[in-house]
Amino acid sequence: MRKFEDTYQHKGLRKKLVELLREKGITDESVLAAIGNIPRHYFLDSAFDKIAYEDRAFPIGEGQTISQPYTVAYQSQLLQIKKGDKVLEIGTGSFYQAAVLAEMGAWVHTIERQKKLYEKLKGFHLRNKYPNVKFFYGDGFEGLPTYAPFDKVIITAAAPFIPPKLVEQMKVGALMVIPVDEGEAQRMLRLTKLPDGTLKEESFEQFSFVPMLTGKNQ
Repeated sequence: MRKFEDTYQHKGLRKKLVELLREKGITDESVLAAIGNIPRHYFLDSAFDKIAYEDRAFPIGEGQTISQPYTVAYQSQLLQIKKGDKVLEIGTGSFYQAAVLAEMGAWVHTIERQKKLYEKLKGFHLRNKYPNVKFFYGDGFEGLPTYAPFDKVIITAAAPFIPPKLVEQMKVGALMVIPVDEGEAQRMLRLTKLPDGTLKEESFEQFSFVPMLTGKNQ
């Protein structure tokens, strides 16, 4: 059984990571505070313990990754989270991104299509710290109509297009942060749902994500 410890060394490495993110242009103090509070090494295999606070992605199995901290911070900042926001996350992965949003005071509904990753998180001890996160096994393109509408939507995989069912599940004024395009790099978009149902689109930096796929994977 793995023993989870958050040592002074881990805390020091997190502090350095936060400083690096600040240097790279992250200005939302609530995002930086969340990343500073959450032990990222808990979300990774113990083999990554010493390098867990480097600003890079790591494999978590099933062809998926835990995103680079800068990417997590960047998407979280674009979402403009307010306490009590109801967020739909597509792609639970390691649960790190959802934990950051939950630490910021959001109520997160997160969907994972990979059965093994979904099952793996059932016994993860940090789940108890975040009762404001609900986990679902399903197809991200379908969203969670039963729990809609949402204040914010975040997609943590490269979408080939903007999923119409997710747009339907946004409140008027809601924001969606989504990396769009197939290939090596994706444009990070922020979409705002207008009163007539159309979307205002803002385009930001390019990132590289694993592809967003339809259906569920056993």
